[in-house]
Amino acid sequence: VSTQSTWDSVSKPAANQIEMAHLNEEKKGPWITNPDDGIVKGHGVEPKIKAEPIDIPDGFAPLELFGRGQGYTYDDLILLPDHLDFPVDDVKLKTNVTRNIRLHVPMVSSPMDTVTEEKMAIAMALHGGAGIIHYNCTIKEQAKMVDRVKRYKNGFITDPKTLSPTSTIEDVLAIKSRYGFSGVPITDTGRMGGKLVGIVTNRDVDFVEDKTIAVSQVMTSNLIIAREGCSLEEANKILKDSKKAKLPIVNDKFELCGLISRSDILKNRDYPLASKDKNKRLICGAAIGTREEDRERLEVLTKAGVDFVVIDSSQGDSVYQVKMVQFIKSTYPELDVIGGNIVTAKQAQHLIEAGVDGLRVGMGVGSICTTQEVCAVGRPQASAVHNVALYASKFGVPVIADGGIQNTGHVVKALSCGASCVMMGSMLAGTEEAPGEYFFQDGIRLKKYRGMGSIEAMTKGSSTRYFGDNARIRVAQGVSGAVVDKGSIGKYVPYLLQGIKHGFQDLGVKSLEDLHRKKLEGTLRFELRTNAAQKEGGVHSLFSYEKPFWS
Repeated sequence: VSTQSTWDSVSKPAANQIEMAHLNEEKKGPWITNPDDGIVKGHGVEPKIKAEPIDIPDGFAPLELFGRGQGYTYDDLILLPDHLDFPVDDVKLKTNVTRNIRLHVPMVSSPMDTVTEEKMAIAMALHGGAGIIHYNCTIKEQAKMVDRVKRYKNGFITDPKTLSPTSTIEDVLAIKSRYGFSGVPITDTGRMGGKLVGIVTNRDVDFVEDKTIAVSQVMTSNLIIAREGCSLEEANKILKDSKKAKLPIVNDKFELCGLISRSDILKNRDYPLASKDKNKRLICGAAIGTREEDRERLEVLTKAGVDFVVIDSSQGDSVYQVKMVQFIKSTYPELDVIGGNIVTAKQAQHLIEAGVDGLRVGMGVGSICTTQEVCAVGRPQASAVHNVALYASKFGVPVIADGGIQNTGHVVKALSCGASCVMMGSMLAGTEEAPGEYFFQDGIRLKKYRGMGSIEAMTKGSSTRYFGDNARIRVAQGVSGAVVDKGSIGKYVPYLLQGIKHGFQDLGVKSLEDLHRKKLEGTLRFELRTNAAQKEGGVHSLFSYEKPFWS
């Protein structure tokens, strides 16, 4: 029944009562009519006017909307609000980025060389998301970045950097420079498992001018230790009581088994949502390609401790990616792999059959991507996410919406279309943690941002992502540009998360599971926006205005 014909058959007074009702009478839930006519039903006072059951649908159910044969972007859509009866702090954003890896927040940073290196990956993981380190670099460089992330925040550090008594202060400073810490256990062999003889910290070396002397002359030998087999809570208590910065863990033979850092206790307090593996280390992802040498890259990354890999390709439905997925799952069965990029259910079928643990959706929709313009191939992002997620959900495979995210409203829309997580590039570029240096142009502080399909990025090595490494003429599928300074991830990500939570609250859902259930039930309602409606939904009719991110 069309909305218009239904309205034509309803009298104006009855229609007004229908408009005023929040829930239909059959559900027996709280609803509000005109304040003069009564108070919320179910709270002690019956309303004077009882509304007729609502049989006039607002907006479209997802299946109805996306089945119209048109492609929709996030800006084409608006979500209709639903009844809410909970505070915004009740909203929880836990989600799966892969079949087996769960995050506290549905956000990951894109594997682009102007977005994610170790600083971004660390910051994203500390705030409950994850970073995916780009591979537009050597194998050694990428593995080193993964290693730094995995070592940054630990519970029990099972493989701490160690030195021998004959090592020099220069060796201590080299470890500090590379890994960012200087509390180094000293064992008789200089390796993990050797007999613990001392420990060197900042206070032992800061005022020593001769950096060539042996650490045996400056190390602390009177040690506070914990025994192998103690719990993390017991070890943390010893560390707090002793007021030491590092706590070595030893066995009955006084051989070094592990290490605990005071700074890790503080990080646990300051970042309660941090994404951690079973060993309490930060979760970190990394991108790889589909070439033969990427198998060597994969081996090195797994040794560095990477938690999952993303096969980075502009068109993921290829025989090359299928073979790479099959190789990964047969060689490293415990390693989760995300395939993509794709935009159709048929593409998803091929990768799911190959064994992927997650799907990356998006083609030509990023702010610096020109694939749709150059190749005439792709799909509007909202339609792509809906269709792939609808199919992938049957197999329990999470979908990452990659590209087209310009604000928190777009994140809410992506998740409402079925995504379990969003991947952000331009949204995070320009932050302090993104690679690159700031520069000023016309008085505005900027940072460089480029697509991995740009000539500049392909010259450095990313042409393999676009199957162009052997091409005589490189055809750009991206551009290089600059983005405005966004400050630190420490303030920016909490602002994004709060905006997403408010969106969930307005939709009347407390979790991503609730949101996806409403989508499948058809009770999550969308409406299409005209150009005028899109203009109306933004800031307008002002001579000038300021738009701060947060206060």
